[in-house]
Amino acid sequence: MAVSLTKGQRVSLDKISPGLSEVFVGLGWDVKATDTGFDFDLDSSLFLLGANEKLISDNHFIFYNNLISPDADKSIQHMGDNLTGAGEGDDEVIKIKLKKVPGDVQKIVIAVTIHEAQQRRQNFGQVQNAFVRLVNIETQQEAVRYDLVEDYSIETALIMAELYRKDGEWRLNAVGAGYQGGLQALLDRYS
Repeated sequence: MAVSLTKGQRVSLDKISPGLSEVFVGLGWDVKATDTGFDFDLDSSLFLLGANEKLISDNHFIFYNNLISPDADKSIQHMGDNLTGAGEGDDEVIKIKLKKVPGDVQKIVIAVTIHEAQQRRQNFGQVQNAFVRLVNIETQQEAVRYDLVEDYSIETALIMAELYRKDGEWRLNAVGAGYQGGLQALLDRYS
């Protein structure tokens, strides 16, 4: 049975799913019935951070134009951009081989942004049912889920969650922090 988190909660992956080695991060959302004159295009991305809380290199920013982490094991793989978010379930998926992620990666920030939000006059207040979940690839069982319930009426970028190392194990923090300035605001923060 999956553990359901609320904003700010942290959990040890070893405690909730012992032996967890490979997960997929599923991200989903629905657009409210709002007409801005443009389609919504939400994008998931990962920031692979070192101990200094900064991107290790430009190649450690995983998104629709850089789908695979730079390590030899290709431990992190973004499965591609969903341009519409239509349908049930996960809109975008990222696979992570937890035991293969290089040791210099201390934190993995999981974010979602709205493509061209300012030009399209869009924000996360026009999005509902947003969630992030970790699924055990081996068993296909959902291990952890975080459903966002806050109203982000002016934000165009969201940090959904963080996977981080502590005491030799991976933990998950349900962040739910919104930012104005879209993807660039997050790049500025972590570069």
